[in-house]
Order: sequence, then C-alpha cells, then structure tokens
Amino acid sequence: MSENHIHDMKDICVELLTERGVTLRDIAELVLFLQEQYVPNLTVDICLQNVERVLAKREVQNAIITGIQLDKLAEKKALDNPLLDILRNDEGLYGVDEIVALSIVNIYGSIGFTNYGYIDKVKPGILAKLNDKGTGECHTFLDDIVGAIAASASSRLAHSLAHLE
Repeated sequence: MSENHIHDMKDICVELLTERGVTLRDIAELVLFLQEQYVPNLTVDICLQNVERVLAKREVQNAIITGIQLDKLAEKKALDNPLLDILRNDEGLYGVDEIVALSIVNIYGSIGFTNYGYIDKVKPGILAKLNDKGTGECHTFLDDIVGAIAASASSRLAHSLAHLE
C-alpha cells in the first residue's frame, strides 16, 4: 500500500470526523483533560501531535470509517430492526460500539484501556455533546471512537514521556 493511500485515508477520516462535528482540537482537549495533572506544562498542541499520530494508524482509520458509516445509516433509518432501534437508542447492553473503540485502544496498551474507561464514564468536552440524545443525530459509535482516540493519544503521550525519563 502506498504512502499516499495511507495519508488519503487519514484525510478522509479527518473529514468524516469534521462532518460529524468533531475537530482534532476537540480530541486534543480530551487528551489534555486526561493528562494535564500528570504532565507539567502540557499544551493542546502537544496533545494534538499525539492525536495526529494515532490517526495515522490503519486500525484507527478502519474503526472511524466503519463506526461513522453505521451511525449515518442509523440516522437515515437505512438499517433493519432490531439493529436500527439499538443504534438510534444507543442501548447500554449493545456493546459492539465499545468493541470497535477497544480495537483502537488495544494498540496502545493498558494505560489506553484505563483512560478509555474513565473518559467513557465522565464524558467531558465533545463527548457530552456527542451523547446528547436530543439532537436527533446518532453517535452511538462516534462517541466511543472519539474517546478511544483521546485515550490512545494519552497513552502514546505517557509512553513517550516515560521513554524520555
């Protein structure tokens, strides 16, 4: 696979996220939320660099395009029931959305898992907006994917700093 194709996929993912109301800065702010108490002088720009590196991974790109496509199909009511109702209601026992997100976190080890669990529970920043059921939009997969990207970037940051010590 060519280097250009990988960059094209990353660009497609950034466009998809943007179309769904999520900027890379939104994700970087989640990383800052997760790591600012552990990393002195941490900036959004440093967090953004780590988000960019996470988005360069093929597994992450695949999760983004798959999850967003399913969310869009649910919004358009282009899926059959019971899956349509499950996704539109973001039913708690569904869990496949978390499995897709965990495929991202899995790349970055145990710190990523614990960060993901925490951010999924607290739902700060853009995650609160994505979880607002009153908008008529479906973000069943996207909220978990965004949380997983932030958790992975946090883990990446923590590992890079540990390497420097």
